[in-house]
Amino acid sequence: MGNLYKTIFFIFTYFSVSHAQIQFSEQSAALGCGNSTYGVGTLGGGISFFDFDNDGWDDISVTSEEGLPLRFFKNTGGAFTQVTFNFPDQLAESKTVQWVDFDNDGDYDLFTVSNTHAYRLYENDGTMNFTDISPTAGLAIPDYSAWGGSWGDYNNDGWLDLFISSRDINNTDIHNRLYRNNGDATFTDITEAAGISTDDFLTFCSVFFDYNNDGWQDIYLANDRSFNLNILYENNGDGTFSDVSAASGADIGISAMSNTIGDFNKDGWLDIYITNLPDGNVFLKNNGDGTFTDIAETNGTLMESYAWGAVFLDAENDSDLDLYVSSLFTDAQTQYLTAAFYENNGSGMYSIPENAGFENDAARSYSNAIGDVNRDGYPDITVLNFQPDDIYLWKNETPHTNNWIKVKLRGTESNRQGIGSWIEISVNGEKQYNYTLCGEGYIGQNSVYEFFGIGTATTIDYIKVTWLSGIVDIINNPDINIHATIIEGTNELATEDFQKQENSIIIYPNPVNGIVSIQLKEELSNSTLSVTDMLGRLLFTKKVSSISETINMEQYGSGMYFFVFDNGLAKITKKIIVK
Repeated sequence: MGNLYKTIFFIFTYFSVSHAQIQFSEQSAALGCGNSTYGVGTLGGGISFFDFDNDGWDDISVTSEEGLPLRFFKNTGGAFTQVTFNFPDQLAESKTVQWVDFDNDGDYDLFTVSNTHAYRLYENDGTMNFTDISPTAGLAIPDYSAWGGSWGDYNNDGWLDLFISSRDINNTDIHNRLYRNNGDATFTDITEAAGISTDDFLTFCSVFFDYNNDGWQDIYLANDRSFNLNILYENNGDGTFSDVSAASGADIGISAMSNTIGDFNKDGWLDIYITNLPDGNVFLKNNGDGTFTDIAETNGTLMESYAWGAVFLDAENDSDLDLYVSSLFTDAQTQYLTAAFYENNGSGMYSIPENAGFENDAARSYSNAIGDVNRDGYPDITVLNFQPDDIYLWKNETPHTNNWIKVKLRGTESNRQGIGSWIEISVNGEKQYNYTLCGEGYIGQNSVYEFFGIGTATTIDYIKVTWLSGIVDIINNPDINIHATIIEGTNELATEDFQKQENSIIIYPNPVNGIVSIQLKEELSNSTLSVTDMLGRLLFTKKVSSISETINMEQYGSGMYFFVFDNGLAKITKKIIVK
């Protein structure tokens, strides 16, 4: 009877997944984001496929060579329009472009990295107006050769900290830096105090992740050249890190170019894929005991090309992670792959499927990222290419025979963006795990949403979110094929109406010297406004009964304050700076 039950269960599980033919087509010109090559800058740059204006549609942000500005493409509902913002064109050679809510005010600020002009942090006032706060934030280091940036909360205080990876073959004084977010729009360089080496490792990129599942974010570095072994810093939980590279087996010696994190075998432990020269890429399987094993050769992902960016995605929503890898070689160099899409066969083995749409990819490519152009739940891929090719937008046209759910987080005790959280879902008892990141792959940034494919299953047992604060939210039997937002501590899904409400509040001017004006949409015109300071002390409450209000903040002095609007259905927080 036991064997019969196992056989029936296997048949049910097998047929709960529809193995549709994976199909992508390149649509950048047709969808309005063509004419955007990186140029001929040194070793390319990064790309972001992230909803920068918080309207629910994934936008695209593109780095460029020296002399060309950053480019931004707003998703207008399945197609793109190029837009500009109110900061000076950054004409230095750019490497990283990221959107991050460093100040926990609900909008996304812009962070850029250049290998000739260091890094810049532009604060968003909530209306997509930006101010360069790098000098006052403690991030202005002139002519520093940085390459990548990643964000995480290493001390679990609810504020996103910053790791800068640096690469300069001509200056050995250049080193990586770890900045602590002080929670007041300033940062402190704690590199040496935290135990991070100040040697020059030619680091392309870094990533915050939790390799040992202890609730503290560790840091992994992809270092160029085989004599610069990759480094894994284990978070000690006391504000310091220990180098466990050798003990863990993560100290590989290659020309490492990408840190790609995912749980390819659904065992609840994060694995790492690292790109390399034609010697072959590395796939570090997390053994769950503090060690890693390279399985690239045995699971079919060695590639043996000049690989750069890599990204995990579930292309056909069949519940396992596939892998897309960019390469610098072109079709003229026929012995090497120009790019590779690896399909996961469900057991952790990979192969390149025929007729998936990538056969004519002949561009020299660097960074890549995933998002969802038309909100159909199937991940699309954008790729940054070298001149003369424009960026690619690989639109996912796989037949929609499988179901899905997308999950976005909003922290309350943890950082607002929910970075560093585990998201677990269960479908018919089978679990999947995603971990939220900010800065990944080869200096790329993926969608704010986490994608989960569930095959032909029509129900989800539960979604479980474990936040860095230690708070755990469990939502039982959520709907499928939806864009879900989970707010920390609520144990429920927020509706899309909540996102619309967040975008229904405009506060200006910000920063302000005295009187601030508030504009509300009709649905929020009967709210209670509570104003608190940085320490959480309540200053006053006020009933907001119209769509237009003014508040005099002059008496409270300079500093950061929080306006909390409560209409009985949701609480929405906005930040205000008083000069």
